[in-house]
Amino acid sequence: MKTIAKILGGLVGLIIILLLVICERDRPVEELIPLYANKDSKFMPIMGMKVHYRDEGVATDTLPLILLHGMSSSLNTWDSVVIELKKHRRVISLDLPGFGLTGPSPEMAYNFPYYSKFIDSFATRLQIKRFILAGNSMGGAISWNYALHNPSRLAKMILIDAAGYPKKGESGSLGFKIASTPVINNLLLYATPKALVRKSLETVYYDQARVTDEQVERFHDVAIREGNRGAALLIFKGSFQGDSKRFLNSNVSRIAEIKTPTLILWGDKDNLIGVNNVDNFLKDIQGSKAEIYKNVGHVPMEEVPGKVAASILKFVQ
Repeated sequence: MKTIAKILGGLVGLIIILLLVICERDRPVEELIPLYANKDSKFMPIMGMKVHYRDEGVATDTLPLILLHGMSSSLNTWDSVVIELKKHRRVISLDLPGFGLTGPSPEMAYNFPYYSKFIDSFATRLQIKRFILAGNSMGGAISWNYALHNPSRLAKMILIDAAGYPKKGESGSLGFKIASTPVINNLLLYATPKALVRKSLETVYYDQARVTDEQVERFHDVAIREGNRGAALLIFKGSFQGDSKRFLNSNVSRIAEIKTPTLILWGDKDNLIGVNNVDNFLKDIQGSKAEIYKNVGHVPMEEVPGKVAASILKFVQ
């Protein structure tokens, strides 16, 4: 027994030393704003947060596009698409609560009812009566849940590699696997190695040449923005009221109730949410349309922004 106790004590000591070596402090948002906000960035006080957003393009457009990013991402995921969209439409991108420069929600309630309430409040503050909602991955799941929550306010919807249906053999991201593993995931509150960020990004893209040092630095920095790691951990522990890996809840069975005109866009090499999900959405959302991009991963708006912008404009014009 004494030998076992010594071994366990040694392991605990080793873990403590390892944490002391790789432990990273949270970065205050004041340090990150000069790095990742630009001339179009604005900060709106809403629901106890200062929400980072950009409102660009045709100011007279009465039916703007609102763009929602995915898990562990930020509004930057839309940058290349916005360049083209804003020539023709009013386009609003934002860092969702719990992510990017916006940071954690004071309510610490990361679930679909909370995000639906947030979108309503955000649009109201901008005096937008109706809009078109586009979302990628987790942002896609938030989008179709909003279509169930307040369909009268939603003119059209665009789902890009959207979460929702049960997982069917996708390989997934190393970072997401660790974040979803009980006990071990608690370590991510204190350590977010850049090597892990890089490995996770390499899973997101089909073209891994897109993963640059600059991009790894940005993803790492916003991940350790004060409060963001705690928010991400709550989500991976199941704050969306179901399978924490896929953002499921009881509303999956209600997708067939959605009447909002919907465009479904997908990368055929998505390792996180497989292209087979396109058929599920087409079957459940009557009248929906789909486009599948060849040799593209989980974030088509970053890998083939020109094609995505063209698909969106064709659908909304």
